This record gives sequence, structure tokens and C-alpha cells, in this order.
Amino acid sequence: MAEEQQSVASKNIVVIEEAGACKKKVCVEIPEEVIKDATDEQYDSLRKDAVVPGFRKGRAPRQLLEKRFGKETTEQVKLKLLADASDSAIKDNDLNVLRDPDIDFEKIELPAAGPLKFDFEVEVRPEFDLPQLEGIEVKKTKLEVTDEQINREIEQLQKWSGVWTPRQGQEVELDDQIIADAILKADGTEEEEKLDNIEIYVRQNGFVGAIPVEKLDELLVGAKAGETRQTSVKVPKTYFREEYRGKKVDVQITIKDIKWLKPAALNEDLLKRFGAEDENELREKMRDTLQSRLETQQRTEMTEQIYKYMLDNVKFDLPVDIVADQATMLLQRQYSSLTSRGLGREQIEEQMEQLRAGSEQQAKEQLKTFFIMDKIAEKLDIDVSEEELNGHIAQLAIQRGQRPERMREEMVRDGSLSQFRLQARENKCIAKLLESAKITEIEPEKKTKKPPKPKKTAKKATTAEKKRPTKHKTTAKKKTDE
Repeated sequence: MAEEQQSVASKNIVVIEEAGACKKKVCVEIPEEVIKDATDEQYDSLRKDAVVPGFRKGRAPRQLLEKRFGKETTEQVKLKLLADASDSAIKDNDLNVLRDPDIDFEKIELPAAGPLKFDFEVEVRPEFDLPQLEGIEVKKTKLEVTDEQINREIEQLQKWSGVWTPRQGQEVELDDQIIADAILKADGTEEEEKLDNIEIYVRQNGFVGAIPVEKLDELLVGAKAGETRQTSVKVPKTYFREEYRGKKVDVQITIKDIKWLKPAALNEDLLKRFGAEDENELREKMRDTLQSRLETQQRTEMTEQIYKYMLDNVKFDLPVDIVADQATMLLQRQYSSLTSRGLGREQIEEQMEQLRAGSEQQAKEQLKTFFIMDKIAEKLDIDVSEEELNGHIAQLAIQRGQRPERMREEMVRDGSLSQFRLQARENKCIAKLLESAKITEIEPEKKTKKPPKPKKTAKKATTAEKKRPTKHKTTAKKKTDE
């Protein structure tokens, strides 16, 4: 239902209408007398400074000023009236807008007589009620470090310290790295994007340049150097790169070199690199690291339960354009979250690849979580002081071997400081909710051993198959904790 309010100060007539999920249509009517007063004021100001031949400064008649400066003055009056009226309409009606209104000033003309009418749409914060915040039921899994986990961790260290080695005269295998030339052609664009000598990692969900490609392993496994493979992908509507968002992209990959990751030997050099005298000391270090990681995992699992409780008990809709436009911000927040957990660069990049290819539903859930946690912080009066923020930055700086002041400067430059502050505030909200939660400790689920998967091979493509593009749907999957 339309809601009408007249501001005494501006005398403008403002009507607010619903325009969809988190959208308001603002209709503004500026009365003729307001336009006349603004015009008179502009000409009075102009007369004081205008230099007109034959007249002393400040003495030029209005009619002459209108003839010489009418068009420019009318445009200035119009722009000021529109800016003041739209700003006043938003403030006077307490519209909690997500961004400035998009008004096409050039298409609006100042009438010769009568009122000036215009309208615009704004996206506003969703309105909803929070559920009960005390006594949320949360399960805490008992976790302990095993020798098997330590063995896997050491194997991973060997891989991270390994060297990419040429795979001469052989076919591409899963987890290989290929050096390739690629051609990307997005729907609606005339020019192709050519990428030379790029690195492509053969994974289930990988990237060719900036394009996420699902089932990339199926496309490339079995290929040899010199071969060309093609596919088409549909980029998600919420993708962080606007030029590809929601478009179909043809991808052509010409393989030049194939490399496999040769793990480093568990020798004296590798032990020294990780500050261990012998293998036993390295294992103890890995045990401490894993114990800390398991505690973080426990916390993460309980946090996810809090998020799920909120999403299940709070319902509101978001427009697609808001989800898409906030995708970059969400990626920054996720990056801050991953770095604050002390993950390595390769681990972060691997998870960021999955996040970049996130589905529209995932983006909506993340954006909803942001609004919910923002309202919780407001209700519980939770904020992050400068001292607390600097403490979090110092912790992260120590983990990454940097000076805290330098890290803060970098965050200011790249725009991630505000996101880091939001993440710190969100963590405080979670901590507060867990203080009053009903926590039940449970045993971990027993994992049944699965039979080993046969080595993945791909049949050699026929000449016709090589020419025919393979189409893939890009249905992004949620990443689960291993």
C-alpha cells in the first residue's frame, strides 16, 4: 500500500510504494512554487557575479540573464532540485537504502510551468524479526588426532614442497598442471579473448583463465601435448566478473606442456624447512598443528549450526541484482575468514576457486547471513573497537610473518579492512550466542572405508569428437569440510 508523506521543509510530495523484494519505488512531486523559488535564488546568485557588457556587476536585468545563461541555469536548478528532493525523500521516510538511487538526470526535464514529477527505485535492507537468541541447541563433536591424520599431513607437506615435473610423451592425469593456450568466446561479444601459456590445474572444478569450468578433469584427462579440447560453460548469474556473469562461454584449450607434482623427499632439508631435527619431532609438530585445527573445526561446526538455525528461522527475499552486485564483497569477506584461520596460500586459493563458482543459492544464503548477523550485532550492542581490530590484525600478521602495521596499511589500500572488521564483529556475535547455547557433546561419525576408485582414464577423442564442443552445465556444489 502506498504511503504518502509531505515534508514541511521542502514542501515536496513524496509517495513510497512497494516495488518487489527489498525494493521501494519513490515518487516525488516538486511543487511549482519550489521550482520558482529555486530558480529565483539561482538568478540572484548569478546576478552578483555575472559580467554582462553595458551593465555594472550585479545590475544586469533578469531578462538578459535568462537570455544569456538560461539553458545552463535551468540545468543547474534541475540538478539541485533532483538531488535535494531524492536525498530528502530517503531521509524523511527513513529508507535504509543499500546504495544510492540510480536516477537518469538527463531524461528528466524541468517543466516551463507546473510541478516537476519524477520517480526512482532504491534497494533497501530487508525487514524481518530475529528468532530466539538464547538457548540455541548446538552439537559439539569430540575430535582427536590420529596417526593416520599425521601421516596424511606429512604427505601434504611433501606435496607442497614438491616440484612440478614434465610428463614427457604421456597423457594428462588428474591433478596435473598443464601449460596451454586458451581462447574464450562469451555470448554477445564479437572478439575472442586469447590467453597464452596459462597454467591450468586438472581438477573436477577448475578454471581456464577467469572462467570456472565444471568437470574440467573429464575434459582434459587422457589428452596429450598438442591436442585441443573444447567445451561450453554457463557462468553463474552471481559470478564476481561482471563481463561473464550469466553468459554462455565457449572455451578452447590447446595443450602445450603437461606436468605432474613430484613430492619432496622426507630428508634433512625438508625437516629443517619445518624446524624439526628428525621425523619424530616433525610428527609432534604436526600433532600440535592438527589439534589446533580440530579445535578450530569444532568451532566452525558449531558456528555453521548457528548460521543454519538463523537461516531456517528467518525468512525474507532478495532480488537477483543485489545478490550479483554483492558477490565481490562476499568473496572479500570469505578471503578474510580463511586468512584469519591461518590457512596456507594454496589452501586458500583452492577454496576461493570453489567460492568464485558458487551458485546463486549460496550467494543468497551468504547475503542473508550478513543481514541477520548485522541485526544481531545491533540488538546485542556488539561492535569491534580499534584496539580489538588491531589485536586481530596482529594475530594474523604473526601467522603470516608480517609486521601488523604493514598488514593494516595493505588492508586499507586493497579495501579489505572494512570486511575484516565485519568478520571480527560477526565472530563476536557467534561467541556471544554460543555462551548461552545448549551444547551437547557427541561422538564423531564413523567413516566406512570405501573401495579404492579405479584410475580415471578418458577414451581418446575421435576427430569428430575433437571438433564438436562438449557442453557442461555449471551447477556449483557446496564445499564440505573433510
